[in-house]
Amino acid sequence: MRGSRPHRWVTHALQACLVVEAMLALMNRQWYLALISLLVILITFFPLLFERQFRIRTPPPLQLLTFGFVIAALLLGEGRGFYSRFWWWDIALHTVAGGLFSAVGFLLAYGGNGMRRVEDSIIKPGFIALFALMFSLGMGVFWEIFEFSMDSLFGTRMQRAMLGDPSGLTDTMWDLVMNTVGALVISALGWRCLKYAEQGIFLKDWIDTFIERNPRLFRKPH
Repeated sequence: MRGSRPHRWVTHALQACLVVEAMLALMNRQWYLALISLLVILITFFPLLFERQFRIRTPPPLQLLTFGFVIAALLLGEGRGFYSRFWWWDIALHTVAGGLFSAVGFLLAYGGNGMRRVEDSIIKPGFIALFALMFSLGMGVFWEIFEFSMDSLFGTRMQRAMLGDPSGLTDTMWDLVMNTVGALVISALGWRCLKYAEQGIFLKDWIDTFIERNPRLFRKPH
């Protein structure tokens, strides 16, 4: 499968680095960092479990971007304290998350459409782009509710003080704003991809790969 072998090499390299990180953390009795490293290792196996359970294969570039995001958010952000060391780290990750969720929304909408080619879509490109945008915004809101619940029930500090606001409200609003920015960018690119069936747009490559890897989900156009 196109691109699958390099994807596996990179995935295995990331998993090996995470195993080393977990072992070093255990040797240094950094229990929290070790726990996060092991959690990230487990997350890297989710696409394989998802594929075996539901027989749906996601594009390798999307998997690698997701792995990178999880490492940046959990291992570096939480484990290595990047959220505290770099004020922009949380903002950047929420922007990337908005784009990733929007891309997933496109794949979900296009998979439900059931067409083999972008230009054969029977659903208006604007509607698919709007669905992707709303899906991303919904996931962003769900995450903020999760952060609020964790802080309220378990006393965590997922909603951090920001710009002199100790309540975490400013942090939450900036998270939602940047999630929206990322979602808007990818939704706009996706709309252009579907509207004009242009080559050279990465989202079209992801859609083509998604169709190629999941032929049973798509029917031939009449």
